[in-house]
Amino acid sequence: MSLLLKPVLRFSTTFDIRSKFLINTAKNLFNKSNFQQKNGFPLQHLTFQTIQRKDMHSKVVIIGSGPAGHTAALYLSRATLEPVMFEGFLANGFAAGGQLTTTTDVENYPGFPEGIMGQEMMDKFRQQSLRFGTKIITETISKIDLSSRPFKLWREGMENQAPDTSDSLIVATGAAAKRLNLPGEDVYWQKGISACAVCDGAVPIFRNKPLAVVGGGDSAAEEALFLTKYASHVYVLVRRDKLRASKVMANRLLSNPKVTVTWNTIPIECKGNGQLLNLLITKDTKTGEEKELPVNGLFYAIGHVPATELVKDQLELDTDGYIITKPDSTYTNVEGVFAAGDVKDKKYRQAITSAGSGCMAALECERWLSEQHPE
Repeated sequence: MSLLLKPVLRFSTTFDIRSKFLINTAKNLFNKSNFQQKNGFPLQHLTFQTIQRKDMHSKVVIIGSGPAGHTAALYLSRATLEPVMFEGFLANGFAAGGQLTTTTDVENYPGFPEGIMGQEMMDKFRQQSLRFGTKIITETISKIDLSSRPFKLWREGMENQAPDTSDSLIVATGAAAKRLNLPGEDVYWQKGISACAVCDGAVPIFRNKPLAVVGGGDSAAEEALFLTKYASHVYVLVRRDKLRASKVMANRLLSNPKVTVTWNTIPIECKGNGQLLNLLITKDTKTGEEKELPVNGLFYAIGHVPATELVKDQLELDTDGYIITKPDSTYTNVEGVFAAGDVKDKKYRQAITSAGSGCMAALECERWLSEQHPE
């Protein structure tokens, strides 16, 4: 993402009241001292770019600006398709760049042997997209119409104005991990609290330390077992008296000597030294008894919420709200619409797999466009 401190505004001959709103919003946010803690990124990384063009038409629009969206943009730009990316203005609760803007060290993405901060990595993604000609607009798409082509898209705050249009669309809006919003969670998010053991479990602050996982399903079991490679011990906090995990996963979890499952237990507060987490307050769901659990890490494994509100009535979704794509592809049930990244991936949810599906979406979109408009 750009490191500009001041909004970048572009106007047509008509003054854009949306730009005024963005400036006022930014000023208000700057006055909130806890904004960075709650959202996990420095506010000065925000860049506001509004482009008012009546009936702006594109060959392809990308909604979303995580690894999937930027990889798609890179491929499409190099194919001279002039993609337009709506990176969002705090869309889905995240800064442009998605979930990675709330993470610290990223050590499992190829090409960065010393690791890289999540915010810095997404800045590099953005710079590369811009280098090859992607037009990036820092606004959120709030409404779309996929009933006919060209597809219609309305920007947030401009729903009553003429829409932008596009011949094709790549949905890369991502997903957000469910959080418990415990007291102290904002302070220690990414300072001991995480929603991805595979992403963060190997970082130094967790090595040879006691850790806790919240959840009782297969994901919780998998994350806890993964963490045993690095932790001194792993506590699994289950709010009921049994696991929801499959029998095989439950047996693996319960038989591991480095794992202790605490039944009928939920975390109710996170504490630390102001820099790192070092203590959880837990509560027995049956007796109400509260206890202290000294741990240096808390991992949420209670599910994710895909950002599909925008398309829920127009694209086919599964029971968990993820976009369904055709096998081994990014094609959705609407011709000309492709989905990439965590908005369609409930299994892996990694930056590298998101980038891979962004590449797939771009290649398939390029092929589809060439079939629709052969030269």
